Parts: sequence; C-alpha cells; structure tokens
Amino acid sequence: MKRKLLSCVLMLALLGGIVGGCGKSSYKETQLNETQQSETESEEQQTEERQTEKETETQITTENKGEETMTLHVEGRKLCDANGKQIQLRGVSTHGIAWFPDYVNEAAVADLKSWGANVFRIAMYTAEYDGYCTGGDQSRLKSLVDAGVEAATKNEMYVIIDWHVLNDNDPNTYKDQAIAFFDEMSAKYADYDNVIYEICNEPCNGTSWSSIKSYAETVIPVIRKNAPKSVIIVGTPNWSQFVNEAAADPITKYDNIMYALHFYAATHKDDLRNTMITATKAGLPIFVSEYGICDASGNGAIDVDSANQWLSTLDEYGISYVCWNLSNKDESSAILKSSCNKTSGFTKDDLSEEGVWLYNMLQSKK
Repeated sequence: MKRKLLSCVLMLALLGGIVGGCGKSSYKETQLNETQQSETESEEQQTEERQTEKETETQITTENKGEETMTLHVEGRKLCDANGKQIQLRGVSTHGIAWFPDYVNEAAVADLKSWGANVFRIAMYTAEYDGYCTGGDQSRLKSLVDAGVEAATKNEMYVIIDWHVLNDNDPNTYKDQAIAFFDEMSAKYADYDNVIYEICNEPCNGTSWSSIKSYAETVIPVIRKNAPKSVIIVGTPNWSQFVNEAAADPITKYDNIMYALHFYAATHKDDLRNTMITATKAGLPIFVSEYGICDASGNGAIDVDSANQWLSTLDEYGISYVCWNLSNKDESSAILKSSCNKTSGFTKDDLSEEGVWLYNMLQSKK
C-alpha cells in the first residue's frame, strides 16, 4: 500500500468509519454520516468541537504512524518489518506474463492470499519469445506489471517486479533496457512500501559474480534515486545458486540488498542447501525468489521429501520463499492442472500435485 494514504485512512476511520478499503494509488471516497447538531447549539460550540476532533485526529495519526506500514528493510542477514522484527515472505510467482497474462488479476491474487501467501512475484522475461528486450510488446508488458502491482496492493500483499534474465545469461546484455525499465518502475511506485525489485532473475552459463555485481552496482542507484529504501534482490551465478560467491564479495555500497537463491527440490538437495546455510551464517541476506518441488527442468519428477527438507531449513533461518509458478502449463511446476481454464476462483480440484502441496503448506503456516 502507499504510505501517503495511511494517514488518510486513519483520519477517515476516526471521523466516522470507512465503508470500503484503502491503500492504492486511488480509492473511492466514502460518505461520512455527520451527527445531527442540535438546532440550539451555538456556532462557537461547533467550532470548538471540530477543533478538538482535529487535535485528537492528529495525535492518533502520529501515535499510530508506521504501525500499519508494509515497509521492509534488511538488518544483517534478516529481512525485517518497520519495527525491526524479522519477517518471512511466502508466496507464488507467475510464469512469464507475456505467455500467461490472464492470471495477473486481483481475484487470482486474492485466492493466493486466502491460501496464506503474502507475496506475489511478477515474472517478466527479457530475452525469450515476446521477451521485453527481444521484440515483446513493452507497453503491454508494463501494463501487466502495473496490473500485478495493483492486484497485490489491493490485497495488502508484497509484490516483486522480476526482470527475468534467463537466456540472455549475463544481465549486462540488456543493461541499458534494465536501467530504463527500473527507472520508470521505481519512479511510478516510489510511494508504494510493498514493492520489491528483483533486478536479474538467473544469471547463468558461466556469467561471473563480478559481472553480475558490476551490473547491480549500475542498476541499484537508478532505483535508489526514486525509491531510496526499497528492498532489491540481486541474482547470483549459475541460475542463482552460487550465493557463496556473493557472500565472499557482497555489495557494500547500498543498504537493503538481498541475494537470490533458486532451487528445484528433486534436483537440488544437500549440496546446495549446505551452500545456502554457509552463506547465511556468513551474514548474507538470502531470498529464495523461485523454487519448485520438481526437478530443475520444471517438468519432471516431484520430490516432496526434499521440498519439505528445504522448507524446514528456510523456516529455521527465516528465509523467504516464492513458488514457481501460477499457470496451467502442462508441466509439473505449474500449480494448476492443464485442464483448468479458470483464472481465479481456484478449488483444490483445479490444482496440480505441486499446487495441492503448495496450498496445504501455505495453509499450515497461516
């Protein structure tokens, strides 16, 4: 939600109650029912009462300021809320929004929230077919990002804007486009305290940490210019697995930086989990911005035991995690059955094996 609207909500609630919710870039004004004044009441008494109400309103707004904010910050290796308490985000990522745009809607996000999710990730591919940097309709893609941010905001959830580097391997390939995109997004959402920026999904195929770090130190100040305190997630080498390399040479010029680790439970087990634990103990703030319970192809065997081991470890260290993916694609990492044509109002019968596991897991942690 936007910080600048919080005081507005508190003021209206004090004066008589709000019929609808607030927290977006705009909201429908509600009509306050004024208490009928006695015909004999003097104008001086009315003025005095209104002044008293105004003073009380100011006091409550000041006293409660920050209590309902969604502002996040990083302390050491921990993601924390506005009061300095460690917070853990659990949620779901879209598939590529160019290919599965219909799931980017308020009702679908509300479904995820009802399951127990508190974060929604918007995956915008950069280099694939219809990718943002390879012939995709940029206006349409940005509109889908906007729709996703608003859907999450209306549902009082965090939202990750994901620059989904994959086949471009090195994020520097389209660095100029990334700079322009994040400049525009961070300016647009500068007052939103629920927006997280993920600036390079999965650098891969030999891209070095030094190359990723150089890219990050170019893009981060562009975001910081508009959104000085927002949390930024930086991908790591080898499909966001080599967090040990980031731990050995972290970004120190900027605060509120986290580092991505991605896993697929049927492929990635003790070795990667131990790498993560070591980096975490070294003080690296890690965010699992993508995981699945199948193999790394996204379409193979499911390993529930390994998935549960991963989540037990993530919960132990308070590390946030986001499941891939909200779609009906005919693959095991999609949380909907391929036969499901709904774009919201999902029931358990609509869910794939991973979807049922995800629903039960999120429900258990509400």
